[in-house]
Amino acid sequence: MPHRHPALRQPRVSFGRSAAVAALNLCMVGLCAAQTCGWSRVDHLVPFSDSGAWDPKVYRGLVGVMTVAQIGGALWEGSQSRLGRTMWQGIDAQATSAVASEVSKLVFRRVRPIDENNPCLWFKDRADKSFPSTESALAAALVTPYVLEHGRDNPAVHALLAVPLYVGVGRVKNQAHWQTDVVAGWAIGGVAGWYAHSREVPIFVALLPNGVTVGLKRKF
Repeated sequence: MPHRHPALRQPRVSFGRSAAVAALNLCMVGLCAAQTCGWSRVDHLVPFSDSGAWDPKVYRGLVGVMTVAQIGGALWEGSQSRLGRTMWQGIDAQATSAVASEVSKLVFRRVRPIDENNPCLWFKDRADKSFPSTESALAAALVTPYVLEHGRDNPAVHALLAVPLYVGVGRVKNQAHWQTDVVAGWAIGGVAGWYAHSREVPIFVALLPNGVTVGLKRKF
């Protein structure tokens, strides 16, 4: 939680006032130094908000619905059509990004901003899982194959990029992640999406029985 400086008592002499001001300034300098250490220069705490559009249930629900629709569409279309193959690539990308981000959390163990207003606290307790943002990674992984495959033919597809942007901002406003956590999540999801799109045969298509990936619509 953000540091709170205790209220200063009204001093009776100027020396006391000067000492208090000096101590406060020193504390603020130390806090600012902590927030700009190393590569975390863009990290800063934002006012907490979890209502309206920033309610986690809202953006999680959006990504959840899109993920379920993608899985259902992939099972219906199969991997033979262009759209179906892209859907299977999206599934691959989300699975890959989920594993990569969760493993990274265990390695870096960064403290969340809601727990401590200091973005330089790394390699702490195993319960500290701020870096990277898994939800940002999943959202980026979800949309990247579609943008790469269909963006040139239909520029409106680029509007899907608003989804990971929305999720990332929501995570920062919930004080669940620092800004660099979200950027790292986007990077993981983007790379996972690019890799999945580069494969001619999606990973799950190669692993699952052909009867599953051929497409339900071919059976009816």
